[in-house]
Amino acid sequence: MIKKAWAVWKGGIKDGGGTISTETGVLNEAPYGFKSRFENGKGTNPEELIGAAHAGCFSMALSKMLGDAGLTPERIETRAAVTLDKVGEGFEITSSHLDVTAKIPGVDQAKFEEIANKAKAGCPVSKLLKANITMSAKLES
Repeated sequence: MIKKAWAVWKGGIKDGGGTISTETGVLNEAPYGFKSRFENGKGTNPEELIGAAHAGCFSMALSKMLGDAGLTPERIETRAAVTLDKVGEGFEITSSHLDVTAKIPGVDQAKFEEIANKAKAGCPVSKLLKANITMSAKLES
């Protein structure tokens, strides 16, 4: 299985800009640039897209692993905070923190955390990232 996305950039790093698109068309020439990445400008940026991918991947992995344990989640909400730090002369994504809140009938906090930690380690996006990946997991009643 191969999924495709592409980016087009025009101009210099600070005065230029680009667009990001995906083969599904969910992103179709979504603008991104220096201001949306390093300041508070409009548009998207690679780190928030990685965060969205990590949150979505983790939520799906958690749902599958809960199902494997005979549990069905009513709701899983995962937020990812991806950190971009200056390291040496350049920048590096140094961490991704997952903050998950879930409503799952028939599970206690200990079992939930056990399964959530397996999902954190097993999700394909977690495996891709070399950054430190942390998580907080809250079970709703």
